[in-house]
Amino acid sequence: MAAFEAFRGCLIGCAVADSIGLPYEGLTARRASLLLGEPDRHRLILGHGMVSDDTEHAIMTGAAFVSAKGDVDAFSRELAKRLRWWLMAMPAGVGFATLKSCLKLWCGVKPRRSGVRSAGNGPAMRAPVLGVLAHSAEELERFVLASTLISHTDPRSQAGAFAIAMEAFRASRQLDPAPMTTIAALERFQGVESPQPLLESVRRAAESAARCESTTDFATSIGLHRGISGFIVHTVPVCLHACWLYPRDFKAAVQSVIRCGGDAGTTAAIVGGIVGARVGAEGVPERWRSRLLDLAWVERWVQRTSSFENHRPEAIATLSRLPRNVVFAAIVIGHGFRRLLPPY
Repeated sequence: MAAFEAFRGCLIGCAVADSIGLPYEGLTARRASLLLGEPDRHRLILGHGMVSDDTEHAIMTGAAFVSAKGDVDAFSRELAKRLRWWLMAMPAGVGFATLKSCLKLWCGVKPRRSGVRSAGNGPAMRAPVLGVLAHSAEELERFVLASTLISHTDPRSQAGAFAIAMEAFRASRQLDPAPMTTIAALERFQGVESPQPLLESVRRAAESAARCESTTDFATSIGLHRGISGFIVHTVPVCLHACWLYPRDFKAAVQSVIRCGGDAGTTAAIVGGIVGARVGAEGVPERWRSRLLDLAWVERWVQRTSSFENHRPEAIATLSRLPRNVVFAAIVIGHGFRRLLPPY
């Protein structure tokens, strides 16, 4: 597949999966099934979907990478600039670590020092697009580390984001899933020993996928019976399991992680970005794509980023999303109130 199609597939896949998973966010598998049913369509607003911060982070990361032209320090500055203005547009559902980091950036803290000690999912949200755009595994390591340190300094976030990025790197180049290759790369990441609990969970994911066990069964086997938390050590192995089990079946892979419950929007977006890079945008179900209200906006960013087109000043480009974000927040709040009602 051409590099452009892999890039487009990654971002479109991330956006569509994000919007499918978003209404299930924070629910246990049982409660989600009772309240919403199967994740087989958009259920956010009248049969349509909208993207969350997961997709916005992927887009900002892709634009920063292209603007940096291989310079990792320039990438850090570009991504930091985009994150600062993104926060001013009042996005819904900002993670606590990301919020603190963005505020530190506004206070003049350098991107290499703005991160906080957290092992949240923020860096994993930004990882698939880096895997698609990086030219080599060595370059990928440098950019994943820079992307992670902006918001998270915990080594588990760094290693987890790299594992996700490496899987996307292979998917975008049409390489067959090779769990042991990903595990070996994770063991060598930054020349230091990766966090053992993460490595062990990824190994268990590889063994489970080889036995063709369902992703929900695997999640339950590692103690996530109430859903996948926002802890990257939980998120990464489950997402990798879905990608290894359904490497070319976008719908099945995305549904498999949403059915696990918990942080469904983020896990779906990560899996959608990886599998989307492999199958391209046309491999994403057309019905899901056509009912994504933000699709035209995502497509514009794909074209601008891939063609090096000059954007409007970052402040104007981001703040123009403010009215949309207000509407989106109201919809999310409405879903929150709906969850107070039966069925339980």
